Amino acid sequence: MATQAPNQPQHNNPLHGFTLQQILELLVEHYGGFAPLAKQIPLKCFSSNPSIKSSLTFLRKTPWARTQTEELFIKLKLYQKGGKPESE
Repeated sequence: MATQAPNQPQHNNPLHGFTLQQILELLVEHYGGFAPLAKQIPLKCFSSNPSIKSSLTFLRKTPWARTQTEELFIKLKLYQKGGKPESE
């Protein structure tokens, strides 16, 4: 199994270069708030008194919820709209 050098770009990883906070902020922006996001990913942290900070705390402690959030980000291709240059 080959390991990748730490500074080598990850061309096939759409999450590369994005923090969880950036991913969450882009999703909230895309859907126009937490309520519509909660309809896509039914998590209490998105529907009950939501905030970026409390949602990040939950997502960092709950791998399956983080995975769902990251998968939606990839599905919507928000990594292409997030201000990051695309690799050629």
